[in-house]
Amino acid sequence: MFMGEYQHSLDTKGRLIIPAKFREELGDGAVVTRGLDNCLFLFPQPEWKLLEEKLKTLPLTKSDARQFVRFFFSGAAECDQDKQGRIMLPANLRTYSEIEKDVVVIGVSNRIEIWSQARWTAYMEQAETSYESIAENIVELGI
Repeated sequence: MFMGEYQHSLDTKGRLIIPAKFREELGDGAVVTRGLDNCLFLFPQPEWKLLEEKLKTLPLTKSDARQFVRFFFSGAAECDQDKQGRIMLPANLRTYSEIEKDVVVIGVSNRIEIWSQARWTAYMEQAETSYESIAENIVELGI
């Protein structure tokens, strides 16, 4: 399970150091893609395969399903860690997520999210004001 928040920076070649606590669980191969809220999602291969199987079951006749699958898969790229624990973030994904230099890497259970530091700060400022009401609403989901 991935959890925690880490501050990092991209190098000049667009590589990101994966936090040491995440490297082993991430394994040899991973997939990075467009996430929600303009962050990037990074999945270990086994988690990516599970998600891929679920997305395959979405009805082709539903416009929202087609759009989501296109958005998700067209931005996906396989990435491997180098010996220093770095991965390359493709230019199109850096553009989508507005990542230029300073990055926040967070663990979110079965995936890693990669945020531009500015977007993460803005997101957290907004989310903190509604955290308690969100907690009250998810009680209805059985949590």
